[in-house]
Amino acid sequence: MSARSPAGPLRLHCTVAYATRERQYLFDLELPAPASIADALAAARSRADPGAEIPWEAAAVGVFGEPRTRGDACADGDRIELYRPLRKNPRERRRERVARERGRAKR
Repeated sequence: MSARSPAGPLRLHCTVAYATRERQYLFDLELPAPASIADALAAARSRADPGAEIPWEAAAVGVFGEPRTRGDACADGDRIELYRPLRKNPRERRRERVARERGRAKR
C-alpha cells in the first residue's frame, strides 16, 4: 500500500515488464510521486542485469496493454510494459497458414 497525503500518494508502486520467448523480466519499483514512465524505466534499468538485452530506449511502451509515451505519468499500481516488435505481421502469417492448409487439402 502506498503512503498517501491529502493531495495523493507520496510513493508509487509500479512494475516494469519485458518478455522474450525465453524469459520474462519483472521489476517491482517504488517511485516518488509524481513520476513518469521514463522515470520508472530508468529505475528498472538501474536494477537490471547488465547482460540483459532489454531495448530500454527503442521499445514501444504501454500500461496494461494501452500504448503510452515515456513522458506520461505513472499511477500507483501500473504495469509498465516494453513491447517487442512482431516478428511477422499476423495477417501475413494467417495468409501463409491458409495457403499451406489449402495445399495439403488438394493432395
